[in-house]
Amino acid sequence: MMAASKPVEPQPGTGLPRWQVALMVGAPILIGAGAVYLWNRSRKKSKKGKRNVERETPEGSASPVSKPEKPDGDPEEMNPLDRAQAAKNKGNKYFKAAKYEQAIQCYSEAISRCPTEQKGDLSTFYQNRAAAFEQQQKWQEVVDDCTRAVELNPRYVKALFRRAKAQERLDNKKQCLEDVTAVCILEAFQNQQSMLLADKVLKLLGKEKAKEKYKNREPLMPSPQFIKSYFSSFTDDIISQPLLKGEKADEDKDKEGETAEVKESSGYLKAKQFMEEENYDKIISECTKEIETRGKYMAEALLLRATFNLLIGNATAAKPDLDQVINMQEASVKQLRANALIKRGSMYMQQQQPMLSTQDFNMAADIDSQNADVYHHRGQLKILLDQVEDAVGDFDKCIVLRPDSALAQAQKCFALYRQAYTGNNPSQVQIAMDGFEDVIKKFPKCAEGYALYAQALTDQQHFGKANEMYNKCIDLEPDNATTYVHKGLLQLQWKQDLDKGLDLISKAIEIDNKCDFAYETMGTIEVQRGNLDKAIDMFNKAINLAKSEMEMAHLYSLCDAAYAQTEVAKKYGLKPPTL
Repeated sequence: MMAASKPVEPQPGTGLPRWQVALMVGAPILIGAGAVYLWNRSRKKSKKGKRNVERETPEGSASPVSKPEKPDGDPEEMNPLDRAQAAKNKGNKYFKAAKYEQAIQCYSEAISRCPTEQKGDLSTFYQNRAAAFEQQQKWQEVVDDCTRAVELNPRYVKALFRRAKAQERLDNKKQCLEDVTAVCILEAFQNQQSMLLADKVLKLLGKEKAKEKYKNREPLMPSPQFIKSYFSSFTDDIISQPLLKGEKADEDKDKEGETAEVKESSGYLKAKQFMEEENYDKIISECTKEIETRGKYMAEALLLRATFNLLIGNATAAKPDLDQVINMQEASVKQLRANALIKRGSMYMQQQQPMLSTQDFNMAADIDSQNADVYHHRGQLKILLDQVEDAVGDFDKCIVLRPDSALAQAQKCFALYRQAYTGNNPSQVQIAMDGFEDVIKKFPKCAEGYALYAQALTDQQHFGKANEMYNKCIDLEPDNATTYVHKGLLQLQWKQDLDKGLDLISKAIEIDNKCDFAYETMGTIEVQRGNLDKAIDMFNKAINLAKSEMEMAHLYSLCDAAYAQTEVAKKYGLKPPTL
């Protein structure tokens, strides 16, 4: 959800440190947590990067990196290896002339003539024949020949990558991923072609697994802190306000400082009471009673039930309720309709449907133009869509309507900061940083103001001050697990203090054992440490807590990347660099 306990974070770029890039929201999902960093670092060293032409040609053919070919010579005077080489050279000529069937015959002759102890040469001949089969789109033959080549030479990058591509064509995603993982490690994550294939396969695997898992998952109520953070991002939300005096039973109206006890048979009012008591598991059922009896608060009950269905990750159940509220025409429910549109728009954004999301936010602004929440949440949407100027405009509208909205002012500063940072504009960066100072002075009790400022300070490598800001967050919200995760990452980046960083992330899990961000972060760090089994365990815990199918797909991709590394380590003894 856009309105959640995790602030909107910047996109990674080549200048960001390894820890941040590895754990950033929106970072490409690649093999290993440090892959993005390593890839970007290699691109800095060489703008052109490695050429990929050598991968498309058979071994020994005329490419910029090939070895000079031996002359064919007189067959009568040649030993078996020389005859095999001559057959291979002839095959290469046929290959370059696009006569692939003749090339295959020559490579087969080379294989049959080559002495079995000449493993390096024999592996080359199999790989070359695989290249010719690839041109004929005979994918199983490609796999078979590359497998023989790899058996003879387990670190043969060309054969592994060619087999990976063929496995992809055969829709063998797991096998493809293992091969391309090995290639990425052997090439130190420096080849764009293999990185992109890894990214593609991981995303496909993640989506497939998430689709099945999410459909059959047990809905899970988030932690009270998450729910409170979610509702705190709304100021014009009727359903999240405490029970009004008129809603309390007569005998409770004069009981100051005590929770009102609802005596009438309104399911909605009982649900509101359960909200005040943080007894969240009973809210959906009480709202259902109000809806089924078509009670006085039916519209509010529909919206509250939809909201909690979204919070437990059940968008399918939430949407009909939101639709029903949005389609109500009574003037009295204008505010409820706008709130429903904000929530449906956020749901669409989670489902990667930005056009539908934008339509809902625009409709909400048309229905209730004085509703500050519309502009606050549309501003967040615009940040995610990289429409920063529009985001700032929306935050400004929110601030005009709600001058006391600390959250909107902090997020406006963050939008301005992000625009200046990604645009490499130092003077505008400083203006944004000064803006953060103004926000925390004006709103010293807004935890998110300190959190967003801390992220900007971390980017600027002002680590000590960033640490102070996180400490302020923890003082204000000691139960917010997300802050401990961010502070833990800061220790890793600032002092390379792995133990302290992991202690803080463990503390986050202790505070909130439903904090998927903490498990995901811990898993990513364990990948970098080479503790792949522990990483997989952490990712699986995060998967079970994912609040949307998209989040789950991302986590499955991380988990599959770690699992592929365990398989590659077993088969080939290959491991990426660790901390």
